[in-house]
Amino acid sequence: MSDAILAAEPTIRLVAFLGVLAVMALWEIGAPRRRREIPRVVRWTNNLALVVLDTAILRLTFPILAVGLAVLAEERGWGLFNNIDAPVWLAIVVSMLLLDLAIYLQHVMFHAVPGLWRLHRMHHADLDFDATTGLRFHPVEILISMGIKLAVVAALGPPAIAVLLFEVILNATSLFNHANINFPRPVDRILRWIVVTPDMHRVHHSIDPRETNSNFGFNLPWWDRLLGTYVAQPAQGHKEMVIGIEQFRTSRDLWLDRMLIQPLRGPASGGSLDALSHQEQSSPVSSEQNKLGKDQGDQRR
Repeated sequence: MSDAILAAEPTIRLVAFLGVLAVMALWEIGAPRRRREIPRVVRWTNNLALVVLDTAILRLTFPILAVGLAVLAEERGWGLFNNIDAPVWLAIVVSMLLLDLAIYLQHVMFHAVPGLWRLHRMHHADLDFDATTGLRFHPVEILISMGIKLAVVAALGPPAIAVLLFEVILNATSLFNHANINFPRPVDRILRWIVVTPDMHRVHHSIDPRETNSNFGFNLPWWDRLLGTYVAQPAQGHKEMVIGIEQFRTSRDLWLDRMLIQPLRGPASGGSLDALSHQEQSSPVSSEQNKLGKDQGDQRR
């Protein structure tokens, strides 16, 4: 069974990826949420070229990836679920939940550590927000992310089918929650209790550091709500909010060569430490405004 899953993995992942990408692209054309600011040909060609480069580097760097390691762990008795007597369905469900929590925590870490933020900010430097933004990650970030994922798989010893399902669903939801699609608001309010929706994740791509450092979930929305990183809506509204980060605002920054060298350019600003600093600086102003409003109210009374 595990060998069959391993053999079918590339085909399953490729078919799912191309299918979801095609659906999101057509949806974006038919019912966009926001006006497009940058020609699609510029962003799509470079973002898609990046995902091809990322995939090639990943395959050349790691002799075994997450599903393969799960098969090997099962054969050799590595990890938690290969050493306890748990029902298969429970091992699958818990493994997928813990893998998703690991991705959430990793995402928070990439915002909190300046050196890692330099890599991750390339994802945020896109000047528009659509399905291909969900593919835009620096190759070094992809390698670090895979290393973390392999460590989690080795520790958990999850069933191979759980890892495959998680990978396919994560890729699909990343395309979905980055899509520029006009989702009905009542449906969004309900759906975002189950999965990260485009309106929920778009807040994370705001230029405002306080919003950039919120809504870290890619797949499940529960971690943001439980751990206090959830922001329901952007302050400027979805149609008026500015996408990206302050440092890289030209069309030339969207080209592949510039994306690859972005970690070396400029200060590591925009991460979660900047958000905390911004809040500290703004709080005295807010306090003074509150005091002024109270004084004016007293005078009117």
